[in-house]
Amino acid sequence: RWLYGKHICLFYAFCGVLFGICSLSTLTLLSTVCCLKICFPAYACAWTYAAIFACSPLAHWGEYGAEPYGTACCIDWRSTNVNTVAMSYSVVLFVFCFLLPCGIIVTSYSLILVTVKESRKAVEQH
Repeated sequence: RWLYGKHICLFYAFCGVLFGICSLSTLTLLSTVCCLKICFPAYACAWTYAAIFACSPLAHWGEYGAEPYGTACCIDWRSTNVNTVAMSYSVVLFVFCFLLPCGIIVTSYSLILVTVKESRKAVEQH
């Protein structure tokens, strides 16, 4: 029989359910991440994302053209001065292919540094 009373029984049961569900949820999340990495590699997402912006000038949103010295071709940045469609492409390209990725990278590494710093302090205290 249970020896520790009703309140301890409730606490014990609560902890069993809490930790059991948390453990199962953690394993579920880990298996989902593994499945995504193996079955649907992140490279496909990166290539799809890049292809959308690279194909846009081919669909007449933005333009490709010769660089100022005429030795290579890239996005025709000069067309943004006369063509509002090309200007919108350049703005979207700047926001979604430069600002957003840089912001995500800085945020991610900042969070990692904060976590590592907090972990280091916790280890030093013990």
